[in-house]
Amino acid sequence: MRGRQLAQAPMAPHVSWRAGGQAKLAIWPADLADLQAGLASLPSSEKVVFIGAGTNLLVRDGGFDGCVVFTQPGLNGLKLETAPNGAPGIFAEAGVRAAMLADFAAGAGLTGLEFLAGIPGTVGGALMGNAGCFSSETWDGIVDVLTLDRQGVLRQRPVSDYRVGYRQVSRYDGQQEWFVGAWFALRQASGGEARATIAELLGQRARQQPLDQPNAGRVFRNPPGMMAGELLRQMGLPGKRRGEASFSRQHPNFIVNRGGARAADIEALITEAQQMAKAQFGIALVAEATIIGVC
Repeated sequence: MRGRQLAQAPMAPHVSWRAGGQAKLAIWPADLADLQAGLASLPSSEKVVFIGAGTNLLVRDGGFDGCVVFTQPGLNGLKLETAPNGAPGIFAEAGVRAAMLADFAAGAGLTGLEFLAGIPGTVGGALMGNAGCFSSETWDGIVDVLTLDRQGVLRQRPVSDYRVGYRQVSRYDGQQEWFVGAWFALRQASGGEARATIAELLGQRARQQPLDQPNAGRVFRNPPGMMAGELLRQMGLPGKRRGEASFSRQHPNFIVNRGGARAADIEALITEAQQMAKAQFGIALVAEATIIGVC
């Protein structure tokens, strides 16, 4: 590969919780072609995880016995391009920051992606989990996606190939591929209007979320008909601690690292909340965060 490779790579500096163990191998491809070559060269038995900004990810303290692929900064392609359905659009690669995509669209006089300014991850992560906020979701504007399989083969796929739901996306045929880019169909609007919306949404985010401490965004999906944060508040979890990890008092659906938290502390809080919700309300809380590795 032309990009960087590192064995026994510490993961805490690369995930937004700033906690966790090492990965057996980490690669930073120089670009999409380099990533194709890198994937094709890995043993077929090698476990592979893609990481963008490291949000919504927890690597257990015992580390991850596999390869971690960082989509930043190599997969940073971002350009105006008519969407496959003929609408004004943008093509963005997986490593582009969601906030950067929102700003780029606003600067081009396009609207429909302002909500992404409040998503702390990348396009790849937003695609994988159908990230959303303020009543909008990533797949609302998707026309086609660009995917990569384990053999390094690229494919352009339509939305109709996927089952898209609240914070979850899956292929109908169950095959594993990674999102490496997407075409967004947008609408024309004044750049000033889009930027005003972005400023308003960012203001709400700053008022509602604990941005001054390491966290991974919202921990749990909202159960049907209610807000996860309100459920956690009812269970008395704001301020609840395990080691140096705690549920935020500002927004209960955030677990923050107060300084030196272990991955085990964070996972213990997630598990405790799930057990309490099931016991007290019969509700199965589903974590948005992906947890990998061994304890």
